This record gives sequence, C-alpha cells and structure tokens, in this order.
Amino acid sequence: MVQPIAALCSPLSSLPRNARFCTFACSHRQSRRLAGASRASKTTWKHSMLPVLKEETLSVDGKDVLTDVPENVVVTPLTNSSAFVGATSNVEGSRHVFTLGVIQGIRLLCLFRFKMWWMIPRVGVSGSDIPIETQMLLLEVREESISSDEPSYILFLPVLDGKFRSSLQGNLADELELCIESGDPAIVTSQSRKAVFVNYGENPFDLMKESMKFLEKEMGTFAVRERKQMPAILDWFGWCTWDAFYQEVNPKGIRQGLKRYVYVWHALMGYWGGLLPGAEAMKKYNPVLKYPIQSPGNLANMRDLSLDAMENYGVGVIDPATISQFYDDLHSYLVSQGVDGVKVDVQNILETIATDLGGRVSLSRQFQEALEKSIAANFQDNSIICCMGHGTDSIYHCQRSAITRASDDYYPKNPATQTLHIAAVAYNSIFLGEVVVPDWDMFYSLHDAAEFHAVARAVGGCPVYVSDKPGNHDFEILKKLVLPDGSVLRAKYPGRPSRDCLFIDPVMDGKSLLKIWNMNNCTGVLGIFNCQGAGSWPCTDKKVIEDAAPEISASVSPSDVEYLEEVTGDSWTRDCAIFSFKTGSVRRLSVEESMNVTLKVLECDILTISPIKVHNQKVQFAPIGLIDMYNSGGAIRAVDICSKSSDSGIHIKGRGPGTFGAYSSTRPRSCAVNSEEREFEFREDKLLKIRIPARTSSWDIVISY
Repeated sequence: MVQPIAALCSPLSSLPRNARFCTFACSHRQSRRLAGASRASKTTWKHSMLPVLKEETLSVDGKDVLTDVPENVVVTPLTNSSAFVGATSNVEGSRHVFTLGVIQGIRLLCLFRFKMWWMIPRVGVSGSDIPIETQMLLLEVREESISSDEPSYILFLPVLDGKFRSSLQGNLADELELCIESGDPAIVTSQSRKAVFVNYGENPFDLMKESMKFLEKEMGTFAVRERKQMPAILDWFGWCTWDAFYQEVNPKGIRQGLKRYVYVWHALMGYWGGLLPGAEAMKKYNPVLKYPIQSPGNLANMRDLSLDAMENYGVGVIDPATISQFYDDLHSYLVSQGVDGVKVDVQNILETIATDLGGRVSLSRQFQEALEKSIAANFQDNSIICCMGHGTDSIYHCQRSAITRASDDYYPKNPATQTLHIAAVAYNSIFLGEVVVPDWDMFYSLHDAAEFHAVARAVGGCPVYVSDKPGNHDFEILKKLVLPDGSVLRAKYPGRPSRDCLFIDPVMDGKSLLKIWNMNNCTGVLGIFNCQGAGSWPCTDKKVIEDAAPEISASVSPSDVEYLEEVTGDSWTRDCAIFSFKTGSVRRLSVEESMNVTLKVLECDILTISPIKVHNQKVQFAPIGLIDMYNSGGAIRAVDICSKSSDSGIHIKGRGPGTFGAYSSTRPRSCAVNSEEREFEFREDKLLKIRIPARTSSWDIVISY
C-alpha cells in the first residue's frame, strides 16, 4: 500500500435428557459416519438443542448456561438450535445495560475490543472473565454424565437490532451483561428483543459459519466471505510504504518499491482529521467540525493516541448527504492517476460522531454503502482493504468488501508485540474470517521475528506483503513465501486456532503452543508457534511468565486440521504423511495418532499434512508439494491416477520451480516433469524428491511405478 501525499486535512419444552444420550456421546469423527442417519432421528436430536428459558435458567440442549436470569430477559426461538436473546426496560434511553444471568464453571473464549479500533481474545471460566466490549463469546460444553471427551459449543453473537448496536460484558458477580446503544442521545428505546444471537453445535467452526450465514439472511446488511469477489491482490506479493518510511514517505522511495498493483491509503473521512471546514476545495462536501465522544464501553478499556488527538482537535465530518459524491470524486481521481485500489482506514470513527446524524448504526450503514458503491463503480476488482473497523457497526454492514485488517498494527520495534500479533489475528479470524479474508498486516523480512511472521502468513490464507526499506530484505525468507513470478501459495481459508487451542492462552499461560490450521487443494497445513514469554495481553492485570520454560512441547495430530475430509477421498488409508518444514523430515501417522513438537520462544514450524491414498491397489502415495516453500502443499493444483494396462502412474499438476516432494510407499520406476524424464531421490523415510527446473511457472509431473 502506498501512503498518499494527502491533499486532505489533517420458550419451548425439550426432550428428556436420556433421549439425547446416544447421539451426543458420539465423537465428531463418529458423527460424520452418522451422516446417513434417518431424517426423523436427526430432526429429533436437533429439536432438543433449542435454547430454553425456564425457571430463571437459560439452557441449551439441556445444559444450564445462564442461571438467575431476570424476568425482563426474553428469548425468541429461531432454528432448531438457535434463538435471539434480548431484554426490556421500564424506561427509554439511548444506552442500556441489562443483566442476562450468571455464568460460571464453563470454559469460554471472548473476542473484545481492547481499543476502539481492534479486537483481541481472552479466555476464562466465568462471567467475571468476560471483558467489556465483547463481540463474540464461545462456550465449551462438556456433559459430565457422558463418557465421550468430545465437547459441544454454544455461541453468543451480539448483533445490530434496529438502530441499536449490542455488546456483551461481565461483572464481578459473574453476571453476563448486555449493553445496547444508539450513539445518539435523541435515539432511544426501552427494549431490544433481538440483541444477541445464540446458537449451538458440535463443531465450533461449522457453528460459526452456519451462524453467520443465518444472520446474513436474517439481517440483510452484510454478506459472508464465500459470496464475495476476491481481489487479485490476495494472490500476489506486496510491499507497503508505511513501516518502510513512516512520515518520511517520498516519491523516489515509492518508485523503488513499486512493481504491480498500487493501492493508496485514505481514511473513511478522507484523512485522520477528516476534511478542513472552510477550505474552498472542500465546501461542496459541507464538512463540519465535530468532537468524537467515545462510549463508556470503549473508555473502560484502552485509549488510543490517534483518537486522543481527534478528541482534542476535532474531526472535519463530511455531510452524509454528500459522502457518495466525495468517494466518487476521490476514487475517480485516483483511477485517473493509475491507482488500482484503496486501503480505507479509521472506519470505527463513525460511532463517536453519530449524535444528530441518525445514530451509529444508521450512519455506519450510510457510509459503508456509499464507499462500496464507489469502489464498484471506479475500481475493477473489488479493490479495497478495510482497516480499523473491528466494531460490529462496520462488520455487520460489510456487503462487498472482502479484505479487512485483522489486528492492531505490526510493531517491528516492539519485541513484546510480536507474539501478540500472531495470536490476536488467529483468534480474531474465527469471527472475522466468516465475513472477510483477514489481513495479517505487513512485516519486515529482515527482522529477528521475520520467520515467525512469515510462517503465520503462509498458514493464514491471507495477502502477503512486507514493509521493508528498499534494499533491506531477507530473500531467504521471501523466497519461501513468494514464487519467482511474484505469486504466493495462499491457503484456502482464514487460518484459525486448532480446536484444542480455543480455550487456552498461548501467550501467557507459560505452557501452551499455538496451532493454526488451514487447507490447500490437496493437503492440510498446520502452523505451530511458541508465543509464550515475550509479551502480555493488554487490559489484564496478569503479567507474562518471565521464567517460562525455555522449550514447550505440544501434541500434534492430523485431526488438528479441520475439513481434512475435503481431500481424503475413497482411497484414503486413514494415515497421513506429515512433512516438517523445520526438520525437512516426513513421518507417517494415522488420523487418530499424534506426535510431539517442541519449540523455543519465538520459534515455529509448519507442517504439511497429506492424506495417504492407495493407487492401483499397490502404491500408497501422498503429495507434499514444493518442500522449499513454507506452505508446500499450496503449490499443488490436482492429483490424478493414470493407468496403461499393466503400467500405472500418478499425475500431479502444480506451479512454481523448486523441489517437489511426496510420500511414496514404493520407489518409482521413473519420474517426468512436463513430459521430460527427470532424475529423482528416494529416501529411506519414503520421501520422494524431484527437482523442478528454474523458470518453470507450471508443471505436470507423472510418476510411474
């Protein structure tokens, strides 16, 4: 992204418990085998999940979630597993805080805004652990009376209800509270019956996906990620001028870094301080100086220097009636100068200036619609990256925008934030990743934590760009991320924590590693990170464990990768080849088995997990990909069997030069790349290696046995 030289101024009954035991006791792997069960039994089971409010207790699938629920709390059933939860009051107001009930003794994960712009995660076991401004709450449900060790999950999503925005918070009495607010004293209500969406499921990632799809249809204000046009910039290496130059951005430096797509930065209101009221060129947009007013929820957490400045000096707020014209004028000008897209920052500012402008929800909708309309009209590729917009006002109005920054900034000069950055993006992606492609931000390739960040981008399914000063690069790092043609081996989905990492603290508990999973066309990929002992989460009294173990171990299994069944097929042996980038070794594990990985602080590894399949009833084979790349499996496009009477072979299509690797139970007779026979290496650990010539953009490998 190029920093601009700105011309702008600075209740229903449920079935008895014993009717649910048989199905609930099945593991998630076993439940997949039950997919062919009768529709009648499946419907009965799902009916029993319905959230029920009875005798001051909110229960989901028979599990008591909230106790001591006040009389003014209302539950509106929706699907067989979901409901809206809200509350009513005897008085009207622009902001209400309602008690929903007591929550205790259950593992939970929160995503909350620690600054007005950004979310981070927090884990806990009771209501007092839930921070103010929580925008996603996930609970782990374990039935003590059932022998299965497979938990289920309950999701709370505070949403937008009319002109009011909702959030969750806890208090010292372990009560879960609901906050609703309009952002305008003139916009008042005495109730919000659809403030929180509650849903239940056995797979946390399916639960999140299904919930957001339901809300997409129910609310009609946003679209889920998989229905959006993906900008081409996602698949190409990029360079950002911000950390490269900071305020000393200059044309010569920019020219040194530019090769491909050019995106220019601007704030939602034009610049940080908006437009200058009284400036002749700005009169057509009727800017008015307003002083931001933060909600009590934001003020309870961490202040931000940029917002402090805006509170002191004001923001030149564009007249909402002219915002469409402003965006069109700005973007059409940028296009005329050869710019391909924009990064739009400071998006949450709207919630602080909504007084007398219709309230925060309505104002956000108006600005977001105008912005996305202008992007569609002026740029050809949905070319926008959104930033500083982690408030649900923005998230639930994201109809077209497909990329959003998923964390606070990358701070290369602050060693304590390197681990926080990786963990924050991974956990935030559980929520954000259903609406957009999470952007992991820029990083330095020449830096003590460069590989830590590079591996995170390789597993993140995100755009990859650095902010190196011209000439200050580590090409050994970059060439493991980027192919010679400038493309990147991007994984399919947003990278998210593995299931066994959802309710632990991989930054401050002193004992856990962070595992981030993703999928490619033919393989799974798993990043493992030691984020301990380097930094402390903001907004907590806890401190980092300074005497944390010098090395930490974690159990790793093929089952850590969700949706691996997408690439297994009928010929799968139920074993996987596990290739470690760090050691260059391959190991065979069944899907039920695990192995230990040990890492020091700020160390990482990335594993390619490839299902081993039987080909022609004699060869057991698993492609790994370009083993010199962090996400080796991202190079593989397809794997097929080719047979000729008594002869048989395996056909692999992919892209990029380097060393292709695969697990093979048998030594091949010959290997060919693009119809030309090539020498190969076959190791004792069954790793087959074939060299792909330099300057080979795509390849077709045939391995004959």
